[in-house]
Amino acid sequence: MTELQSTASQPAPRWERWKRVSRRIRVPLGFIAAAMYLFELWRRAPQTAAVAWSLALVLPGLWLRGYASGYVKKNRELTVTGPYAHTRNPLYLGSMLIAAGFAVALMSWPVALVLACGFALIYIPVIASEEEFLRSTFAGFDEYCRQVPRLIPRVTAARLARQPGDNSSAQQADSAQSPGFSLDLYLKHREYNAAIGTALLYLSLLFLRPVMAAIFHQGL
Repeated sequence: MTELQSTASQPAPRWERWKRVSRRIRVPLGFIAAAMYLFELWRRAPQTAAVAWSLALVLPGLWLRGYASGYVKKNRELTVTGPYAHTRNPLYLGSMLIAAGFAVALMSWPVALVLACGFALIYIPVIASEEEFLRSTFAGFDEYCRQVPRLIPRVTAARLARQPGDNSSAQQADSAQSPGFSLDLYLKHREYNAAIGTALLYLSLLFLRPVMAAIFHQGL
């Protein structure tokens, strides 16, 4: 019985393999989603009202990703301030808001369905894998999980004490000197690429379809 319990408590091999695979294929799947987005754009002209409403999701998503990138210090410390005091995964939540916004802009259920399935298939194992690393690295992670939701933000910021064993004294001193948003971290993580990519997608909403129509018309 003890042996059976020990075996059952270990993660399933298929789940472990899928977590590894998901980290490798999320970028290619992003290109597939972009290709489907362009196909839907070519197939049907976007409506001005839908594009305007999409900003209600896209702009908060961009802000959240940018805000979070100015706090997170990957593999150096457990970030529990800023947006991380409201949700454990503000970067992923921001990405979901941006993706949902562009699905609204196209008024396309196929795009929305593909994006939802993509996030479920990729980000659930990715988040699980990252949580395993954080739990094994930082002593305060379980307490952090008890106070801060995985994705849907809590309204008020959680107040968590710094765990003395989580960081070296040099890292603690660095954190004490710059507890708030850091522009240097934002630039280091190159989060401005998300804003550039979003701007290009909105430009495609405005100009790509007319350009394609002109090209095909000339070809005929």
